[in-house]
Formats: sequence, structure tokens, C-alpha cells
Amino acid sequence: MNKQNRLPASNLKIIPLGGLEQIGLNMTAFEYEDSIIVVDCGLAFPEDDMLGIDMVIPDITYLKENADKVKGFIITHGHEDHIGALPYVLKEVNIPIYSTKLTIALIEHKLEEHGLLDSVRRKTVTHGQSINLGMFRIEFIKTNHSIVDASALAIYSPAGCVVHTGDFKVDYTPVFGDVIDLQRFGEIGKKGVLALMCDSTNAERPGFTNSERTVGKTFDNIFSEHTNTRIIIATFASNVDRVQQIINSACKYGRKVILEGRSMLNVIKTAAELGYITIPDNTLIEIDQIKNYPNEKMTIITTGSQGESMAALSRIAANLHRKISIEPGDTIIFSSNPIPGNEKAVTKVINELAIKGAEVIFQDAHVSGHACQEEIKLIYSLVRPKYAIPIHGEFKHRKAQKGLAIELGIPKENVFMMNSGDVLELNAETDFAKITGKVLTGTVFVDGLGVGDVGNVVLRDRQHLAEDGIVIVVMTIEKETSTLVAGPDIVSRGFVYVRESDELITEATEIVDEEVGIVLDRGITDWGKLKSTVRSALAEYLWKKTKRRPMIIPIIMEI
Repeated sequence: MNKQNRLPASNLKIIPLGGLEQIGLNMTAFEYEDSIIVVDCGLAFPEDDMLGIDMVIPDITYLKENADKVKGFIITHGHEDHIGALPYVLKEVNIPIYSTKLTIALIEHKLEEHGLLDSVRRKTVTHGQSINLGMFRIEFIKTNHSIVDASALAIYSPAGCVVHTGDFKVDYTPVFGDVIDLQRFGEIGKKGVLALMCDSTNAERPGFTNSERTVGKTFDNIFSEHTNTRIIIATFASNVDRVQQIINSACKYGRKVILEGRSMLNVIKTAAELGYITIPDNTLIEIDQIKNYPNEKMTIITTGSQGESMAALSRIAANLHRKISIEPGDTIIFSSNPIPGNEKAVTKVINELAIKGAEVIFQDAHVSGHACQEEIKLIYSLVRPKYAIPIHGEFKHRKAQKGLAIELGIPKENVFMMNSGDVLELNAETDFAKITGKVLTGTVFVDGLGVGDVGNVVLRDRQHLAEDGIVIVVMTIEKETSTLVAGPDIVSRGFVYVRESDELITEATEIVDEEVGIVLDRGITDWGKLKSTVRSALAEYLWKKTKRRPMIIPIIMEI
């Protein structure tokens, strides 16, 4: 048998459970014989048509079915799209978590909120350290990203080594901590790397991503040009380095700083306790002290840079914030780019702020935390993988990285464009590399306290209600004689304004009355049949009159 086609007993299986079709939901299982490790456990934010849904998490059916094999969660960094699903997943599969100091601290906040702090084991790992889990050894490698303590992973198994970059950029002048450990990438590359799983988010962008420090210079310029106005800056709560630079500029120009937004307060408090951010004494003030200082001495750092309706900046813009209101002349800085899909919400907030007389700045006040093409090429050149697996991003982002990999000399057939659920089997010894199957994956909707109790059928109903409203038909029938003793009465919500639609409702009532009479005269006592008849007749009439299809719910009361 040709060894290329031979399927050895022990291949490394790479199984993405999310994160390959969109930004978010990052989760990948690595399996070798009786050992599974899981890299990241992220959520995604709901699409516009997911009415009422708070967040989306990956389907972990595969992990539950193989719970006895799962050794641990390895988390690359502390962003929501990498840690957000942990509290929900750990209730189903309780296994230890391994990550760096700040990431573990942010995870602990989540576990505490969900009452899981005492039941879940956590281990803090430092960069350069390795941990052994079953048949795997995982080495944490220092990288740069828009949150401190981000890691790449070298995942060693008997079938070969896989390098997983996590989310990364190459920042030669980081605000806090060391430069990405390029030397270690090179050393691992020299020893031989079976596959590279590389961040694709910015793979369409040529050149290099700017250093985080360039934003600090922009802030300095803005602060020097706006000495007579209050400055409000919206950014990601997790971008500790960004907050550090804002605080540096505020101190330089003699301003007090207010942190606003629950996640902002949580993250910065945690980062300060761990020594990841330096805040000079008497710089931070409580929001209640805002009235004690003139506007030109105030800087407010807030959440809401993505236009989220409940975030602090959106509430401020809509006059819904209890302590802060926009005044003409305020300077508002958006220190972020809209995540794809959030553009409308961000524009709405910008317009609301501008109408109130604020100056809104959203140019040059942000740099990405993801590698552009030249940085991706650098990692490929150092790691020199046999196989390339573009990850983290929509298909177009991953396709752009595929082009870069081929350009760098990786054969086209050695680049795997995987989908969530694909099982890729690899073996360095036998040169085996093939997608051999598929496991169950998908998304689970979180709505309030309900996890997974809202599915596609419920969403379809919500969409139906949102588009065409509801019509309820109520009638009372005497069971023994099968006669209609009250009704039918028609009640509608979100369909037509009843007071202005008397004729429509009257005719609809007559049609239902007629249909009920026909069914009861036939001696039919199957109320399911009666409901079906009423629904059909009413739907046909309403479509003919209004070209709308409301949800119709007949209610029969027996006496």
C-alpha cells in the first residue's frame, strides 16, 4: 500500500469547533489517541436577525461525547471571542484552564459571576513555560496583541508539532512588556513544524500593522489641540495599553480621569492589581466627583466604541446616562475600528453625538491588534511549516492567507481551508495529511439565563412576529353539544391598528364564525382540525386584504 494513502493508528487530529466562518467563536480541539486539548473557548455576538439573542457560543457536543479524553482548556488571550463561552461550556465539561496571568484573572471574573470559581481548576502559565497534558506538551510563546499577555502555542504530539499563533501582531515597541519572541518561533521552525495555524484577520492588508505606541502620539496631539474642552474616549475595555496611553496623555496635560462602563472598570482594576498598568496617584476620580472639576480638566474613558446599545457611550449619546450628558464643544474620540457588522450602530452613535454639538474624532486614533501581510510572511518564514491552516477570520480573510502561504513556497495541496467540524489528520512520520471526516458543530444561542433553549424554530417565530405581528382568535365552545357559545373574538398585536381597521376585523370575524359553524355542523370534535381550518381561512383572507402573513393563534376554551 502506498504510504501516502496509509492511515496509521495514531495521527494527530485537528478539529475546529468554531471560528472559521466568522470573527468569534474561536475553539479548536487537538486529539491524539486518548487525549484531547482544547485551544480557546470564545463567543460571537448575535447577528441582526437573531432577535433577542444575547450571545452565541459553539456547540460542544463532540467534547461532551468525549469528556473522558479532554485534559484541559488552553487559552491564548483574554478577549471575549476567546474566553467568553467558558462559563457556559464549563457547566457541561468541567476541565482545568491553563493560561497567562491577566487572562486567568479575567476568566476568574467570569467564573465568579457564574458561581463556578470554586469548582473549576485554573493554572497560571508564564511565557516560555511548557505544560504536559496527556499525550501533549504545550509551550506558551510571547506575542503582541491588543491585550496584554497574549500567547502563541507550540503544541507537541508524537505525530508532530503544530504552531498556533493565537491573535497576534509584531510590535517592536510595545507599550508594556516584551517584543514578540521571534527567536523562539525560529528555533521551533529549525526543529521542524508539521503545521502552522495562523491568524488571518488582517491577511488582506499589505504591509505591517503600526505599533501601539503610534496611537499614544496621536492622543498627545489631540490633547494638546483640545486644552479647553472635555475629552471623552471610547475604546475596548480589554486594551490595557491603550488605556495606559490615554492616562499618560491626561496626566501630561493635568487632567483627571474617569473610567466608565462595567467591563472597563473590571479590566483596568484587574490589570492595575497585577501591575500591567501604571496609574499615578490622584489621577482617577469617581464619576460622582465629576461636578467638582471644570470640563477642560476632565477625561472620560468609556466602553461603547462599537455602538453597543447598552454600553456607556451609547447611553450618554442617547441622554440615558444618569451622571454624564454631552455638552456642546465636548471632544469625543473613537479609539477603535467598527467590527464588521457594527458599522450602522457606530454611525448612529456618532450622529447622535454630533447633533448635540460634540466634535467627533475617529481618524488615526486606533491601530489593529492583528498582523498584516508582512508580519504573517515573517512568521511563515521563521516557522517553515510543512502544512498551512489559515484560522481566525471569515473565508475571504483565510483565502488571502492561503495566497500568502503559496507565494512563500508552500504547495497548494498543503494548505487546508478547513470548515468548523472538519477532522484534519496529520502525521509527520508518514507524511499523512487529509480531512478524514466531520463532527457535529454549530451554534448555541444564549438568551438571558437560557442556554440552547432558543433554536432556529424560535428565531423564525420571532422573525415572523417582528415582520407581520400576531392575530389571536378566541372562542368558547360547549363540549357536549359542540356549539359556539362565545366569540370568535379577534385580537391583534403588531399587525394592524384595530381602531382604524374596524371593517377588516369585522369581516375577518365573520369568516372565522362561518368556518367554525361549518366544522361544528359536521360534528367534528377534534379541536386541532378546527384550529387548522380557522388558521387557513383567516390567513387566506388577511393575505388577500393586506398582503401580510401574521402569526395566527386560535384559542379554544371548552365549557
